[in-house]
Amino acid sequence: MQDSSCKLTIENAFKKYWGVIIACMITPALLYAVLQILPTHDDWCSTTTPDFRPFFIKEHFFFFGYHWRPFDTWIGYIAGRNPQVLYPTFNHLLVVGGHLLCTVTVYKLLLVLGFKQFSRNLATLCFFVLPATMATATAIDSQNQVYALTCDMIAFLLYIKMKRARYIVWILLIFLATLFKENGLMWALIGPILAFGFDFIDQKTLKKDLLIGIGIMVLYALAITIMPKDITIHPDYEPGVMKVVANVVKFLFSTFITIDYIYLLHAPSRNLLWAIVSLLFTLPFLYLIWIKNIRSMIGKKMLCILISMVIAVGPHLLTVFSMMHTYAGLSLLMIMMAYGIDNCQQTKKSIITAFILFLGASLTIDAHLIHESIKSGLVGKKMAQEAIQKTGKPVKSVYVIIIEDDNPKLSSFCVIPSEAFGWGIAAQYETNYQWPEEIEDTTIERSQDYKYKAEILGNLQLQEKKFDAVWIVDHNKVKVMR
Repeated sequence: MQDSSCKLTIENAFKKYWGVIIACMITPALLYAVLQILPTHDDWCSTTTPDFRPFFIKEHFFFFGYHWRPFDTWIGYIAGRNPQVLYPTFNHLLVVGGHLLCTVTVYKLLLVLGFKQFSRNLATLCFFVLPATMATATAIDSQNQVYALTCDMIAFLLYIKMKRARYIVWILLIFLATLFKENGLMWALIGPILAFGFDFIDQKTLKKDLLIGIGIMVLYALAITIMPKDITIHPDYEPGVMKVVANVVKFLFSTFITIDYIYLLHAPSRNLLWAIVSLLFTLPFLYLIWIKNIRSMIGKKMLCILISMVIAVGPHLLTVFSMMHTYAGLSLLMIMMAYGIDNCQQTKKSIITAFILFLGASLTIDAHLIHESIKSGLVGKKMAQEAIQKTGKPVKSVYVIIIEDDNPKLSSFCVIPSEAFGWGIAAQYETNYQWPEEIEDTTIERSQDYKYKAEILGNLQLQEKKFDAVWIVDHNKVKVMR
């Protein structure tokens, strides 16, 4: 009798939470795959890279570099205690664990907003496996946006459920999210708009709480202004009309369409047949959700969701948008998805069939994205080992000459070899940051006589005794001059 009761309880739990349970079951496989991904590109120069400075200094608490992200610097400090063991393993554990936590929070959000059990489970599982999340879930320095979104959703849940002290808790959690990543601040506006859309607050309260949200933003801006800092705006962050248009197109494409982006967009890997196949498998489900019942979805709720989504990704649309930045708006996309499923006129069997095709295609795309990320990291590792071997013995300083690479890249999945090499930093990692102590790099144009120009420049650096060695990086090969 007891076994029967236990079995019934397990069955009920699975029936109620199957989206979360399947996500938990997939997590070990995802983590195993992701742990094989090595640092590339800006992984080598972010504040989550191994940091060997004393902890109790201003950089670990206040504005540092481009951002005020103290939690990033804390991760770098922890990784710096034992780089070969902790980096990037510690980072991956934080990101994948955070992605699962964020998935559970998405389920809770959909539950509180009143969606049906079937809809919230389907949308929750979709969030966990969606290829649009993989640029974040597989990245080494993306824990900031994972935990920022999680804190924001928890802030919203407490904002609509608490009676006393709800504004204090809401403001504190919004600020906590913002210390993970700046776009966490956007939920200071999203919270009231979403609450109004789902009738948790009236129009009068909406106006008042939006003013409070703006006040939160002003306080954050004031704090940034007061803090000592030395900011140089990177050209990529400068807004422009054409850049915004291109970013909006990228956002719409990568968010509302599921396709194998590598086979479609990365020229060296292009395989249009498989790209089309991946789209055909995901299209029935996307058609049922976004197109089939679009008229029944029009209304106050959908308008508030769309406005909230634009606000969530707005900072990225105005500056830099890549596949990683879709994550900020994906919980809102799942609300739209659950809303679409609830209003779908098709039978549950039809939706399940379409979703199984979508799920299979998504997992296949995920596996391909992860595989290419692993390959990119291994290219950087091989180049670092080659540079160390050819150098022969430890040197204090190295001048890295990078021949401009005309090969295209795609997000963090398919990275240019010189960026996987980290402009030489990957070699520091291979020696456990023992040598070289100093690295300076430059890039020269790929021309007919680029080899001659690189050697002339390298010899000049050696003759002037500015550096102990020169590494010339030509695609995925490293030539050493001493």
